[in-house]
Amino acid sequence: MATFLKNQPLSRRFVLKGLGAAMALPWLDAMMPAVCRGATRYEAEQSPMRMLAVCNNLGLLPEKFFPTTDGSNYTLSPYLQVLEQHRQNFTVFSGVWHPDVDGGHPADICFLTAAPHPGSGGFRNTISLDQLMAEQIGHHTRFPSLTLGVNVKGAQRSLSWTGAGVLIPCEDSPSAIYKQLFLQGTKEEVANQIRKLELGQSIMDSVTEQTQSLAKRLGPNDRQRIDQYMTGVRDLEQRMVAAKEWENVPKPKARVESPIDPKDPKEYMKGVKLMYDMACLAFETDSTRLVTLLLDSVSSPAIDVEGIDITDGYHNLSHHGKNAAKLKQLEAIDVEHMRLLKELYSTLENAKEGNSHLLDRTMVLYGSNLGNANTHVTTNLPILFAGGGFKHGQHLAFDTQNNYPLPNLFVSMLQKMGLEYDHFSTSTGTMRGLEM
Repeated sequence: MATFLKNQPLSRRFVLKGLGAAMALPWLDAMMPAVCRGATRYEAEQSPMRMLAVCNNLGLLPEKFFPTTDGSNYTLSPYLQVLEQHRQNFTVFSGVWHPDVDGGHPADICFLTAAPHPGSGGFRNTISLDQLMAEQIGHHTRFPSLTLGVNVKGAQRSLSWTGAGVLIPCEDSPSAIYKQLFLQGTKEEVANQIRKLELGQSIMDSVTEQTQSLAKRLGPNDRQRIDQYMTGVRDLEQRMVAAKEWENVPKPKARVESPIDPKDPKEYMKGVKLMYDMACLAFETDSTRLVTLLLDSVSSPAIDVEGIDITDGYHNLSHHGKNAAKLKQLEAIDVEHMRLLKELYSTLENAKEGNSHLLDRTMVLYGSNLGNANTHVTTNLPILFAGGGFKHGQHLAFDTQNNYPLPNLFVSMLQKMGLEYDHFSTSTGTMRGLEM
């Protein structure tokens, strides 16, 4: 990026030294991946709303997913037939997109931000839907949010981004999530964790001083970037304070034993199932109310699917070129995704919360950043939206040539969460057709 200096130019070594803490910020951010404000102890509510957002970054075969008729009497497509028992619990959308979110595969990082042109030079992401919610409600639970992933390599991709545009790395170990949710450390371990948090606070003090000193030598454009970074630092400080308080609050008891992590990326579907299970457990125990899950199909090999021999990597299969053998394997993978989604819906529906079911109190968004992985288009996205007390049992079909903004759904979700927002990114209002 261009740097405009008031006085003499800064050397490359000086800039790297001054911004070294900024480069490390995403790792510190992962200590408590959401912004905590206000209270830091559990606050009981009669009927809290929750959200699970899932992105499969290779999407689904459009001709098998989208219904050919619309309205409440639409005919289920081959894929949606797998979900037939939950027909009244979900809505399928067609003709929706994130305006100006292009670039093919890079668009997955914008699935919950809708920030335009992710593949362009100088792109900077914006806050994701879950983190915007977490700013307001995250303090009610031990974990303001959970950021999960399957076959996500390192900290390269995520659905969750802070207000400063910083990626929150995915947790890809189901057993590690289980440990976070349910396993209480010894008094010594708790005290040690508190000391680490206190040390983290002292690190933030140092970072703040160093960055403010550096900002004095920068021009207007770079000072704005530093301000964004400092916002992230202040948010992190608040998370650390909240984390310190929660260390002394007993964790809930688990109803199941700790899961066994998949040993091989080929066990992709096992990973998906376990991550769904962890999300449900987190909601049932009110450990968090916000979960994102990135299914990194692009990084997955020839995966295991019961009943069929998958002979090629997931990504290669998505570029099927209408090859019959590839299409058969890809369809089997897609159907397995729908089967696991059906199990997720059933688990949430069978979990009682007061006089209702957990599915009634959980918004489940499932979709992709690609409308067709074979051609890398980011229009006509396959989107399923279930639960949350909305009007369902319908196919909302919008113009496939002039797509309707998917961020409108995000506005509706924010309002259902009880938050007073009338705009998100490129939205033009709320999502019409979901009102009860």
